[in-house]
Amino acid sequence: MFANLKSKHNLYFPSLPDLESVLNLQNFFRLAFLLSFFVFATTTFAQNATLSGTIKDSKTGEVLIGATVAVENSKPIVGTVTNVYGFYSLTLPKGNYTLLVSFIGYQNLKKSVDLQQNTTLTFEIAENTNELTEIVVTSDAPQDKVQNAQMGMEKLEMKEMNKIPVLLGERDILKTIQLLPGIKSAGEGNSGFNVRGGTSDQNAIFLDEALVYNASHLLGFFSTFNSDAIKDATVYKGGMPAQYGSRLSSVLDIRMKDGNDKKFGMGGGIGLISSRLNVETPIVKDKGSLFLSGRRTYLDLFLKAADNDNTLYFYDFNAKANYKINEKNRIFLSGYFGRDKLGVGNTFGIDWGNTTGTLRWNRVISPKMFSNTSLIYSNYSYRISINAAGNEFDILSRIRDYAIKQEFLYLPNPKHTITFGVHSTYHNIVPGQVESRGSNVINVELQDRYAWENALFVNDEWKISPRLNLNYGLRLTTFSLLGEGKFYSYNSEGKVTNTTNYGSGEFVQTYINPEPRLGLSYTVNLNTSVKASYTRNVQNLHLISNSNAGTPTDLWIPSSKNIKPETADQWALGLFKNIKDNQFEFNVEAYYKTMSNQIDYKDGANTRANDKIEGELLTGIGRAYGIEFLFRKKQGRLTGWVGYTLSRTERQIEGINGGNWYAARQDRTHDISVVAMYDLSKKVSLSAAWVFNTGNAVTFPSGKYTVADKTTFVYTERNGYRMPDYHRLDIGLTWIRKKTAKFESSWNFSIYNAYGRENAYTITFRENKDDRTKTEAVRTALFRFVPAVTYNFKF
Repeated sequence: MFANLKSKHNLYFPSLPDLESVLNLQNFFRLAFLLSFFVFATTTFAQNATLSGTIKDSKTGEVLIGATVAVENSKPIVGTVTNVYGFYSLTLPKGNYTLLVSFIGYQNLKKSVDLQQNTTLTFEIAENTNELTEIVVTSDAPQDKVQNAQMGMEKLEMKEMNKIPVLLGERDILKTIQLLPGIKSAGEGNSGFNVRGGTSDQNAIFLDEALVYNASHLLGFFSTFNSDAIKDATVYKGGMPAQYGSRLSSVLDIRMKDGNDKKFGMGGGIGLISSRLNVETPIVKDKGSLFLSGRRTYLDLFLKAADNDNTLYFYDFNAKANYKINEKNRIFLSGYFGRDKLGVGNTFGIDWGNTTGTLRWNRVISPKMFSNTSLIYSNYSYRISINAAGNEFDILSRIRDYAIKQEFLYLPNPKHTITFGVHSTYHNIVPGQVESRGSNVINVELQDRYAWENALFVNDEWKISPRLNLNYGLRLTTFSLLGEGKFYSYNSEGKVTNTTNYGSGEFVQTYINPEPRLGLSYTVNLNTSVKASYTRNVQNLHLISNSNAGTPTDLWIPSSKNIKPETADQWALGLFKNIKDNQFEFNVEAYYKTMSNQIDYKDGANTRANDKIEGELLTGIGRAYGIEFLFRKKQGRLTGWVGYTLSRTERQIEGINGGNWYAARQDRTHDISVVAMYDLSKKVSLSAAWVFNTGNAVTFPSGKYTVADKTTFVYTERNGYRMPDYHRLDIGLTWIRKKTAKFESSWNFSIYNAYGRENAYTITFRENKDDRTKTEAVRTALFRFVPAVTYNFKF
């Protein structure tokens, strides 16, 4: 049957051994859901009532993500956590309760409730103003890392991020996550990152649910995310819930601020190379708000002042509006618009950027069920302009997505949190075209590519017992390559063997892949647990890049007849422990990941303006394994963490390195980060970050030969050498100059690379001018002693 389907409709199913495993998994999940239904049924007939609503910041009206509502002194703990829209639902036997509402950095709130029927109740809690003795959620809170079955997840604290010293004082969420174990920087000053052996394109970065394809400014030195516009950020290194997908290695879920629905506010900052400004105001008090935030560099103004006609700047703009129609319905509209421009006089120029938009409708269907419907738009494009005598032309490329996502949250009782829904995306890819403006260049236009990607998902967080928690789910993905256009088949040497024409909207190739997710935690005691997880991820879009970090001119290609979807299976085992009344946290996670259909280039591949690019690619397998340690101090004047990762990442691709295993470009054996923040007083704080890592794997020449007075370097083993080890210290000081109920101002001083280490950015080779038999290695470093100062204000 499957063979007939495949031949008639170009469908791709897993091989027969895979199908057996899929059927076994289906049986497992069927049994698990039956057990879930049994638990639900046995609790439904009891005399229960449901308390639901939202939790907000009492000053701004912003909903709080991950806030806790729990019954005080309940053993085992009975409670729930707000979702990404601040919604909570807690079903309890009818009666009188004292509830404890808590959130990191906020004052705890106690509330007595007589729960005799389904009740809607909104809680507003105040931010803790005592900077030196910050209140922290207690260690037995339901969302605590110890009890939760979720592995490989880190929730970023915006206050911490704003204190950590970074390059040129630009607070950067992507630079901050690179200080966590298992997440490695893609290079000096670069916003790209690698997670557990994955490449930078294997990270899904969402901004209000919209996928951001290139998250960097100024060739990667800054990220596209203005920290003033961010409310919440969560990164998943593995074990991500079934509602997340599309990439192999990680998910970074970023949520923008909604805006103050109580009063007008303004804030911003002035730095050495950029300034930013944000405005928030109620649309209707306590019902809706508007948030606007903009940022721009002014390096181009300095260039003009120096009579330099070069161009170098970026800007970005965030906007978000929301309105509560009634107690059950709220709508959101958010967008991001960013662009970079770089030019050398009138002869060369490149501009690139992202545009995203999200329209969302939140609806409380019942006290136990929450719905979110999203219409999503994402666009990334670049244009290169060349203006030389007779050679005037533009090169452009684009990827554009239109998506709809329907997600439901169902909380039948405190033991189950069920998420299910559907996600559908239409991809339009312009892989590249040349538009001539001169007589010596002809127009070149590669065929546009179209694809339709769909996913059904369901996930359940099940508290089986006070000690045992299960997080399980399934994501079923389909990916269809669509016409119109010519599609090629290739032989093993990359030569075209057949050409087939497809009409508009015709199905060229369809892939169907199940992605099971499973996480289990066993609580040894209130402060200690062990966890295990298994995750399968599938990726259907592939980045064509010669750089580990990614560049603005990288190209995306869809899965096709020749390029199959990339898949990754990751197993993880961990120990999680809170120490000394939750003042300290210690985590250790070991992982092993296998990857298939990994892409690399043939030696000497032609990747530019090539409509037969698939013939230049090779595919194979990969593996990554390692162990991560994290020790964090969460309370007191001194806070921070120490992270260490020991890991290995390898590829095996026929046609590369003799078919033997070789180190991937992003392979690093050791990676260490030490981050510390110390409050000298309520107004002055110090911060420092020290990083060390083994140099990336790289291919260097192993010999050379000379013919007709021309020297050619010989390359043998792929990635058989190492860049020098990298280490750097950054220090910072934050001084709150003034803080009243209506106005706050502060100064931030920092030094990037404080001890002036000349870390190698590139190493190139050349002949010695005096002795051509000798070869010299030329090492280039980027940054030494980079000071920065920023003035921040808010009122």
